Formats: sequence, C-alpha cells, structure tokens
Amino acid sequence: MADIDNKDQAEMDPADMEDVEEVEEEETGEDENSKARQLTVQMMQNPQILAALQERLDGLNGSPSGYMESLPKVVKRRVNALKNLQVKCAHIEAKFYEEVHELERKYAALYQPLFDKRSDIVKAAYEPTDEECEWKADEEEELTVSKQDEMKEKAKLEEEKKDEEKEDPKGIPEFWLTVFKNVDLLSDMLQEHDEPILKHLQDIKVKFSDPGQPMSFTLEFHFEPNDFFTNTVLTKTYKMRSEPDESDPFSFDGPEIMCCTGCPIDWTKGKNVTLKTIKKKQKHKGRGTVRTVTKTVPNDSFFNFFTPPEVPENGELDEDSEAVLAADFEIGHFIRERIVPRAVLYFTGEAIEDDDDDYDEEGEEADDEEGEEEADEENDPDYDPKV
Repeated sequence: MADIDNKDQAEMDPADMEDVEEVEEEETGEDENSKARQLTVQMMQNPQILAALQERLDGLNGSPSGYMESLPKVVKRRVNALKNLQVKCAHIEAKFYEEVHELERKYAALYQPLFDKRSDIVKAAYEPTDEECEWKADEEEELTVSKQDEMKEKAKLEEEKKDEEKEDPKGIPEFWLTVFKNVDLLSDMLQEHDEPILKHLQDIKVKFSDPGQPMSFTLEFHFEPNDFFTNTVLTKTYKMRSEPDESDPFSFDGPEIMCCTGCPIDWTKGKNVTLKTIKKKQKHKGRGTVRTVTKTVPNDSFFNFFTPPEVPENGELDEDSEAVLAADFEIGHFIRERIVPRAVLYFTGEAIEDDDDDYDEEGEEADDEEGEEEADEENDPDYDPKV
C-alpha cells in the first residue's frame, strides 16, 4: 500500500501538490487559532491570572502617558498650572458638599414629623382617618382592571373583613422586618434567629451631626420592649470626610465614610444570637481518653452590624476587615439614603421594582449586544459552534 501511495504522489501535478500544501497550511492555521481561543478562555477562567491582570492594570492607572512625556517643558509647565487650578476646584467642591450636608440637616427637620407619624401608624399609636387612608390608583391601572377582577377583589375584601373581625391586627405588623426581607442588600444579613427580634423593631431614624461638628450621621434603631435585650435604641454612627486628600487631591469625589462605631447590646441571658455554643471532642495523645469541650464562638447575625471592625490609628486593615467595612459603609449609606426616606415603598415592593427596572435596561442592552455577536458568528462561514 505504501508503494501505491508513493506512486500516486509521484504522478500528481506539481501545481496540485502546491494546493495540497496550501490547504494543509490553512488547516494548521485554523487549528492554531482554535487552540489559541481555547487557551484564552482557560486563562480568563483562572482567578489568579485575572488578579494578576487587574494588578497590572491598576499599576498603569494614573501613570503618565507617552504623549505627556513627549511634551516640551514649557507646555508641561502650563499643564502643572492647570493641575493647581484643579486642586482649587476640588476644595470648592468640598465646600459645596459641606453646604449640601447643612441642607440635609435642615430638611431632615422638616421630614421628621412625617416620619414620626409613619412610626405612630406602624406601631398602632395612631389610627389614620378615612381621608388619610384614601389612595387613588393610577388611571392606567383602573382602565386595565376587568369586571371579573373587580368581583375577585370584592370577595377578597369580604374575606379580609372576616379575618379582621377575628384577629384585629394592630398597626402594621412586621413592617421593618418585611422591608429588610424585601431588599437583597439587607436580607443577605438576616438569619432565621434574627427575625423574631426584628419583629420588635418599630422605627429607624437618621440623625445628622450638629452644626460646626465634624460631618457624620447616626442610624437609630428603635425597639419595643422585648425578651432579647434591654436596649430600647441601638445606634450606628458613621464619620465622614469631605475634603481632598493632600497626597491625592484628584481622587476627591464627594464625602466618604472614614469609620463607623456601633453600640453595646445588653443581651438577656441565653438570648445573644451573635454567639453560639459548640461542643468538640478532644482525644488525649498519651492516655487516649476522650473529653467533650464546650466553646462559645461568633455566630452569623444581623446584629453583628453593631460591632464593626475597629479601624486602627494607622488606618491599615487586613483584607477581610476591609471587605467587611466596605460592605458596612454601603449598607449604612443605603439605609440612610433609600430605606428611611422611602420605607413604605420597600414594604410594598414598589421601590424594588423601580430599582429592578434600572438594571433591566442595562441588561437589555447587554442582551442586544450578545444577540448581535451571535448573529455575526452565525453569518460567518468559518464559524464553528463546537469551538
């Protein structure tokens, strides 16, 4: 067979041989491209390689471009003048945010009577009038409701009336617990053993620092008397800075939280959900006897929110503490900016739908881009879905 193959090869036209070589080279090139793509995919799935790339990109961030290096000295000198102007802009911006903080304090006093009334309704200290309870539905909603839906609604209201005659619930039960459970950022912190305690949460208030004092705000969590702890108010204070850092003034982008402090919780004996007791068996190396040791260890709980990591004087933290504080700052800011002002909308879910709509728009754009890429790949005659 080998001789026949050699004979056939010898009888082939030299031009045909060139075509064969070209095809082989093309196939080899396609194989190499396929391997390169597979290698790239594998590399991008490796977290260590991604971390190294990110570190390299972070190192490049802020480094002078080749263009800047090529500028004449006299132009560089003028650019330095522009940078000095930018620093002055940052200081003016800091003053702007200080005045914004003063406005927040001023308007917080105007909002507070409304928030106090909200709290009174939630905890059944005040029963709203019929006029206060009237709520006009959107015209669009009214038009889409069919007769059948109206009949179902009437039947539902009659059932609710019967239930109210039996139970007669006070205020709005589990108002804040429902808010927390509806918001992913907060529900991630909740554990099952936290829920019975948060049923006693009656209000959350925001207190701003006094005029002339360093910028800060305090979250106050007001609880009704309960079996878990004796505190009526738990507090979390966030201290902020609203001035450019002298070593890096261009990084200034408004007030930033620098540190936060919680408060001690006076737990009733045996009710501290931030700790748990575990039993471990230990074997003696020499005698071989086994003993059971009881240990108290930290336990996951929302109430760890009130004991954040302490920031040392030098400001240096380990990675875990930095991650905890970063999440803590985000949660504190979210409660202050979104939850307290719009609590009823997070209770009903309407605010969550608005947030989801914002993300959906981005998702739709991304889906469109992916769809375009897929279409391009399908139209490509060399596209192989298996690769």
